[in-house]
Amino acid sequence: MLAQVETFKAITAARVRKVYETPSGPVEAVAEVDFEIARGDFVSILGPSGCGKSTLMLMIAGLESTTSGAITLDGLQVSGPQTDAGMMFQDPTLLPWRSVLDNVLFPIDMRGAVSSESRTRAESLLRMVDLWAFRDKRPRELSGGMRQRVALARALVNDPRILLMDEPFSALDAITRDEMGYALARIWDTTRKTAIFITHSIREAIFLSDRVLVMGRRPSTIIEDVRIPFERPRDPSIEADPRFNELYLHLKASIHRTTGVQ
Repeated sequence: MLAQVETFKAITAARVRKVYETPSGPVEAVAEVDFEIARGDFVSILGPSGCGKSTLMLMIAGLESTTSGAITLDGLQVSGPQTDAGMMFQDPTLLPWRSVLDNVLFPIDMRGAVSSESRTRAESLLRMVDLWAFRDKRPRELSGGMRQRVALARALVNDPRILLMDEPFSALDAITRDEMGYALARIWDTTRKTAIFITHSIREAIFLSDRVLVMGRRPSTIIEDVRIPFERPRDPSIEADPRFNELYLHLKASIHRTTGVQ
């Protein structure tokens, strides 16, 4: 559910705070986070484990309420689950009895709204993620990277305003993870969705993003907001650019400062 407000940005967070009530007392997970994300930007969030990155994403999606402060999407205040947000998680959570194509169509099928138009869109997305030849396969017949590509197509099938991704590649081996990063960059260049991407990989964040936000230890705030200077489209050759390594070392130092590592 959304309530109209004056600000008109793709995503804004204004003094957002989240406190969980536990048997041992309140636990502050997120402390007064502020940021703005322009429409069509790809923004990654880095930070130590347990700092509230996933909690922040769930609040953006409307799956967790804020304790105080406000989050807006396209100028509308988030006050409940957002049906217009595509989401990806570490586990692709595909339905084993459905084909690849039917898994992509599942969010639309849940609403009883599958049409020739939505089927055409799902088929187009499968071509985009290079899985058209596997459209009739079951998830058990796919590799881990292929299953995540199905999950990406499913996240995009409703043509959402925003794409929210919470460590979607963290369970993949290093080579497959790189391949998925390159595939996501290519697909994002085509769709230009406003995207938030949570990761622990600094290199992945630099390669994919227009900006990188760094969160501090819990209760967390945004301690750095770094703009990535590389033009798009991007390819792996940018990792040889001296600026890439400078950004890597700068972001690594920022994260280490939050954890006390020298």
